[in-house]
Amino acid sequence: MTDTKHSSGAPWRNFYGRFRGKTIRASQHDYLDNDLLPLSPGPIDWDVNPDRDQIDLADYFGPRELWLEIGFGGGEHLVHMAATYPDVGILGCEPFVNGVAMLLGKIRRAGVTNLGVYPSDVRNVFDVVPDGTFTKVFLNYPDPWPKKRHHRRRFVTQEHLVPLFASMAPGSELRVATDIEDYVRQTLEEVPKAGFEWLAEGPDDWRTPWADWFSTRYEQKALREGRTPHYLTFRRP
Repeated sequence: MTDTKHSSGAPWRNFYGRFRGKTIRASQHDYLDNDLLPLSPGPIDWDVNPDRDQIDLADYFGPRELWLEIGFGGGEHLVHMAATYPDVGILGCEPFVNGVAMLLGKIRRAGVTNLGVYPSDVRNVFDVVPDGTFTKVFLNYPDPWPKKRHHRRRFVTQEHLVPLFASMAPGSELRVATDIEDYVRQTLEEVPKAGFEWLAEGPDDWRTPWADWFSTRYEQKALREGRTPHYLTFRRP
């Protein structure tokens, strides 16, 4: 973290992913212009440091159980879980504009009403939510950062995991899905260091997807290219 300040007064953080990809279609501009603001529990700012103090999940979701998906990609899994569990509030965090636009289209078509969209870095959410906010968290096919010198950029580092642990309720569940063997290694090394318990008792526990799992386009690509998905389940004691 540096001493440079954002216009909101919050410190800047390094962010290594992309904010924008190929051209956004006209229909996706419509989703961003008309659907994003009502679905956002915080301000909309397409840099990585919006005004974090304005994120109020309790006001947005009301008195319900809260789940979190970190980096929802195109939003397939997020919309599936929202439709499967309509009584749960689910927040999706994703700074990539194209992914947010894809999600908004899926939300409009599915008609789900229990989702919130935060189009920025999830660390900003960790800064302001009360301890014990989330009862389930999903990290599906995170950016693998395959080069060794970039492994510190992966989500499964203490910089991310320690505040994640604090944001989760006792007994809550963390799910990590990845097809990258070395990401599995780092996950199994770092997540327990942050205080989580790995729940696997045998190989089938990480080879078999969860009963309510929705296979995303990233997973389908991994399968086509011959990589093996891993499904890792942790619990905050």
